[in-house]
Amino acid sequence: MGLCPRVLAGYLTLWFASGALAEWDISGFVSAEGRFFTQSPRFSTQPETATGSLSFKPEFYREWGDDLFQSFLFVPFGRIDKDDAERTHFDIRELTWLLAADAAELRLGFRKVFWGVAESNHLVDVINQTDLVENIDVEDRLGQPMVNLALISDFGTLDLFVLTGFRERTFPGREGRLQGPLRIDLGRASFESAAGNKHVDYAARYSHFIGDFDIGLSHFWGTSREPRFLFQQLPSGERVLVPRYDLIHQTSVDLQATKGDWLWKFEGLRREGQGDTYLAAVGGFEYTFVGAFDTAMDVGVLSEYHIDDRWRDALSPFNNDLFVGSRLAVNDAADTQFLGGLFSDLYGNGYFLNLEASRRFGDYWKLELEARFFLDIKPADPLAPIARDDYVLIELFRYF
Repeated sequence: MGLCPRVLAGYLTLWFASGALAEWDISGFVSAEGRFFTQSPRFSTQPETATGSLSFKPEFYREWGDDLFQSFLFVPFGRIDKDDAERTHFDIRELTWLLAADAAELRLGFRKVFWGVAESNHLVDVINQTDLVENIDVEDRLGQPMVNLALISDFGTLDLFVLTGFRERTFPGREGRLQGPLRIDLGRASFESAAGNKHVDYAARYSHFIGDFDIGLSHFWGTSREPRFLFQQLPSGERVLVPRYDLIHQTSVDLQATKGDWLWKFEGLRREGQGDTYLAAVGGFEYTFVGAFDTAMDVGVLSEYHIDDRWRDALSPFNNDLFVGSRLAVNDAADTQFLGGLFSDLYGNGYFLNLEASRRFGDYWKLELEARFFLDIKPADPLAPIARDDYVLIELFRYF
């Protein structure tokens, strides 16, 4: 779904009318990114060894009201990529007005909403569309237009959502890496709903904590953010993949138990409408060695298992997989952190290695490092189309 100019103009009018710019808290970052690939590309149109990009993400925030709290948040995001025109894009991550009372909160606009507790895969997170040109870790999401009413009590919080429009998933272009042998034709995307990307979706979520347990129960009805792909042959003879967005019902639960230095995590769902009804889950633990080796460092050990009862027919690569990893927090003034993990396909189809590290320099600079390696990937694995796209990413941020 494109950003409606009239809606955008209305929000921006409210933004400027609600107060002078001097009354706003302004923060954010600009960044420079380099990605370095260890293998030759699949196509001659793709970069051989390296590509670069620039991004920006400012945040404008203002709050007001004594008896009735209100706030407004505007977070645009943009990236300019050296090679891939599809990765050069702009999005509104947040454009939200909040009205808050003692027992209720009303939010209107573009928002990012996160559900779930697992580290290695956000299984139940279904509100926002994945911005896949940004990163394959599905951490980056497009802003979702919505009306969100939260009812708050001592017995928990009930969130009700009306999702006013659908945003299609982004994919790399032919000049970018991390894509399969067949081109994804976004212009031919189809929808089960006759309303297409204007279908209104609905969701509800109850969340609460009881003792050591954090509990979330959710239901979503609407257009799936995860497309299926259909083969089509164009008049030119080219075979392409066409995204197909189905209507689904998804009921899910996420649980986290904090027991001393242990975190126990579980996410599970039942989805109906995207082919056969299926069940999927991810569960595991994280144990933290606080003050490891008689230092200020905290070292965490993680493990999670993924299961999908469609097994080899699952759209997701997480259908029978084991994740093991470690997290290091140095707890120094530079906020140095490291996270590493290995996914093992228990069908024997290969491994996926993920490494992440970050460190601040002074008050305004931050350096992040990512490395993704696809190891011994077999043709039957869902990751096979991008198995030649091992890369190391370095990104330098300047905050303001």
